[in-house]
Amino acid sequence: MIEVVILGTGNVAFHLFNAFSDAENIRVIQVYNHRQESLKYFSSFTDTTTNIKNLKPAHFYLLALKDDVIPEIAEQLRSDDGIVVHTSGAVGLNALDSTTNFGVFYPLQTFSKNKAVDFAKIPVCIEANSAKNLEKIRSLASSITKDVREIDSEQRKALHVAAVFVNNFSNHLYSIGAEICTENKIDFSILKPLIAETASKIESLNPQEAQTGPALRNDQKTIETHLAFLSKKHKDIYSLLTQSIQDLHGKKL
Repeated sequence: MIEVVILGTGNVAFHLFNAFSDAENIRVIQVYNHRQESLKYFSSFTDTTTNIKNLKPAHFYLLALKDDVIPEIAEQLRSDDGIVVHTSGAVGLNALDSTTNFGVFYPLQTFSKNKAVDFAKIPVCIEANSAKNLEKIRSLASSITKDVREIDSEQRKALHVAAVFVNNFSNHLYSIGAEICTENKIDFSILKPLIAETASKIESLNPQEAQTGPALRNDQKTIETHLAFLSKKHKDIYSLLTQSIQDLHGKKL
């Protein structure tokens, strides 16, 4: 049985806790957070603590924390036996080098506590400070997903930037679209089939092939009409993205 201590109670920690709990060969023996109120959900299922000095001996200490605090928390972990791993896409492996055995366990997915995910389909990117530790991390990851990738820190940094573009930025554009709909008394749900089809296209086409719209066609009058309609804050984003599309596809405004 693989025993895991999770440090953190945010979206990633929440979903990893549930995925590990469903695995037959993994037991989450403790969850840590410095705030007691954040541990309420987890305390119904396992031991919890607000004191990092009271962490139990475990095979893995999984840091699902804000990027900025990972090195600071890692310095407080002095286990020579357990492997310390973080779940960040943007933080390098060396952020954990104050510990003896360490690595990265980065699930490449967007997580919200109120939306269930199928972990078996989520890529988990792994890295470690030794071949032995890498295989142990691979074993942990393979217990919850079919897709385990060995990705180094530089590759993971690039991957995280790419993920911000395709996930975080695209979702922000959904928010702008929803705002425009609300301001004009239109139900945002009318756009959901379009959003679904746009995402579906990437299954069979590369993103450049899937591109459509007035920027690609260089429909100048339509672009000017849209810009005249938009507020200043949205106009700047529209212009920047239009220019980016046309630069990529070799067209000029």
